[in-house]
Amino acid sequence: MDKSKRLFLKSKRSFRRRLPRIQSGDRIDYKNINLISQFISDQGKILSRRVNRLTLKQQRLITIAIKQARILSSLPFLNNERLAQILKKRNSAIRTTGLKKKKRK
Repeated sequence: MDKSKRLFLKSKRSFRRRLPRIQSGDRIDYKNINLISQFISDQGKILSRRVNRLTLKQQRLITIAIKQARILSSLPFLNNERLAQILKKRNSAIRTTGLKKKKRK
């Protein structure tokens, strides 16, 4: 392959995220928040098995543990920081557009 053609091809893995690993002694349980939180994205979604590189059994256990922790309020359903930023932007936009006063006749 020519050098000119290689420049335009994009590599498949341009961004590598550090993958969480499950050690042999780790218990996959809803109480182990440090382990469970590694398998959740910034938006609060459960990462897929392909991204996590887990076995099917491990992914099932992680999913069940995350759902149990969310129900027991140990883990949030949404990322609160991101939600707070969105609400803050909306409130500031509403305040700036609502400042116009009507003139009285």
